[in-house]
Amino acid sequence: MRRIRSKGMQPEMEVRRLAHRLGYRYRLHVTKLPGKPDLVFPSRRKIILVHGCFWHQHRDRACKIARTPKSNLSYWEQKLRGNVSRDAQYAKRLRKDGWELLTVWECQTHNRAYLAQQISTFLG
Repeated sequence: MRRIRSKGMQPEMEVRRLAHRLGYRYRLHVTKLPGKPDLVFPSRRKIILVHGCFWHQHRDRACKIARTPKSNLSYWEQKLRGNVSRDAQYAKRLRKDGWELLTVWECQTHNRAYLAQQISTFLG
C-alpha cells in the first residue's frame, strides 16, 4: 500500500498535459482546499478531479477497471467505501464554497478527443 502514490499518476498526467495543451493554466494539489484537488483553476473557480476507477469505485458498467477484489473482502470493502465517502464529503464542501467540479475517471483518459471536448466545455 505504501507504494501507491496520490500524485503524478498516469491518468492525472494525461489530463494535465491535455489541459495545458488546450491553453489552460492551473494550480496543482492546493492544500488549502478540502481534499487537495488535482487541478485547480482559481480565476475560473473550477476544479478537475482525476479519479482512479478502482480506488474511487467508478460505477459505470462499461468501466473494466473498477472491480471488487476477491480476497480480503472485508478490508477492501471498508477501504474503498471510505474513499467514496470521503470524495463525497470533499465535493460537497467544495461546492458549498462556490467551486464547480468536473470528475474525470481513469477509463475516460483513453479517449483523448472526448476528454479534450469535455475539458474545453467545462472550462470554456
